[in-house]
Amino acid sequence: MELYTILGYVGAFAVGLVLGLTGGGGSIITVPVLVYLVGVNPVTATAYSLFVVGTTSSIGAFQNYRKQLIDFKTAIIFAIPAFTVVYFTRRYLVPAIPDILFQTDNLIITKDLFIMAFFGVIMFLASLSMIQSHEDLESKEKAESIHIPFLILIGICVGLLTGVVGAGGGFLIIPALVLLAKMPMKTAIGSSLFIIALNSLIGFTGDLQSRSIEWPFLLIFSGISILGIIVGVYVSKYISAEKLKRGFGWFTLLVAIAILYRELF
Repeated sequence: MELYTILGYVGAFAVGLVLGLTGGGGSIITVPVLVYLVGVNPVTATAYSLFVVGTTSSIGAFQNYRKQLIDFKTAIIFAIPAFTVVYFTRRYLVPAIPDILFQTDNLIITKDLFIMAFFGVIMFLASLSMIQSHEDLESKEKAESIHIPFLILIGICVGLLTGVVGAGGGFLIIPALVLLAKMPMKTAIGSSLFIIALNSLIGFTGDLQSRSIEWPFLLIFSGISILGIIVGVYVSKYISAEKLKRGFGWFTLLVAIAILYRELF
């Protein structure tokens, strides 16, 4: 087994570990791990990421369900438009993007370059969300009533984002649930994992008819990530998830800058 493949599996464990420790954020590194360590094509990596993120988040959602930390009614309202957009994005939009988007004598913008550069921007925004503490978010003025139209609109945006880059979108979902649905932070985290699991797994089905899936590798990678989230949920009882999430946010910020530099320059 090559060194980079081994590092890729270590990265899979890290994805689950961070998800288990902090309730979100770890999925954002799945695509870079698959592309730069394992050598998977960026478009295929976004598809694989949906399956990995979906199965891993399902474990986290089940853990939160046992603690009664999921608001299913609000989560379903958010999830239905989100996973609908994810599915159609993976089934029709992503395959329709041409391999070469723009070309001049000195510049070629390919589909792979666009996806990774866009992913770098999303990672940058996600890192800022992780660096902001939960206390900062909860201290903001919340809505007096649940804004269902805004939840649906953000669900559509999350669906498009998840469909294009294969990330869970928790950095958008959690603030929306806290500020627009008046959820306590712990319930927002549990509900977010439930929404992410639905979005990702339903979105992944949009790829089944349009690309070949290397199931043995994907199942091993996902299994290692699930092991990571189980360990993370257990260890989270003994360490500060808030401090860890901020530290991971700074790490994600550096990775985002590195991706943008690599892809653009």
